[in-house]
Amino acid sequence: MSGGIGLRHWARADRPREKLLDQGAAALSAVELLAVLLRTGNEGETVLDQARCLLEACGNSLRGLGRLGLDELCRIKGIGPAKAAQLLALVEIAKRFGEEEFAPGTPFKGSQDVYAHFRERLAHERQEQFYAVLLDNKNRKLKDIRISQGSLTASIVHPRDVYLPVIRESAAAVIFVHNHPSGDPTPSREDLEITRRLREVGELVGVRVLDHVVIGRGRYVSFVDDGYW
Repeated sequence: MSGGIGLRHWARADRPREKLLDQGAAALSAVELLAVLLRTGNEGETVLDQARCLLEACGNSLRGLGRLGLDELCRIKGIGPAKAAQLLALVEIAKRFGEEEFAPGTPFKGSQDVYAHFRERLAHERQEQFYAVLLDNKNRKLKDIRISQGSLTASIVHPRDVYLPVIRESAAAVIFVHNHPSGDPTPSREDLEITRRLREVGELVGVRVLDHVVIGRGRYVSFVDDGYW
């Protein structure tokens, strides 16, 4: 590893990359795993020092890495755009790996399909994200479309913006999905009102609204399954 204080004079068993090659990734601590990704340290400190600093910024939890954006990562000493990009790519890979894909062409069986597909993507987002899952006339998935990002209000989630892609893709049915950054998926008054409006518009344009799934941390609420309509 080059840059900063090198580890080449350390015993092989103490160098993260060599330790991984000799013993397997499971033998490494969280700090050591991050060090393998970062590859180089800063002037005056090793890559392990930098990895410890990064882990502290994540609240000493690798899951906390998913809550840091580009600007926050770049504020950590020694992490520039290149290293930040590597870390953000890692987080995205982890999210996708953890999803049980609700793939195009797959028939919708219930809210658990939607939750399994979106839980890693949305459970730890710090802003609300609103998605529409488009389905054909046999309730087979066509695609996911992100409609908006930000607090769910009537001005952000407007029926026009929601149904424009639904109609453009000739979807016969739709499922709405959004997250609660608080971790509690209990629908708010705004959620209830927006869902009511979207269902009314769906009836007018001939698109069936099958469900609205709200994703929290480790759990979810289905408007259909939990009796919200």
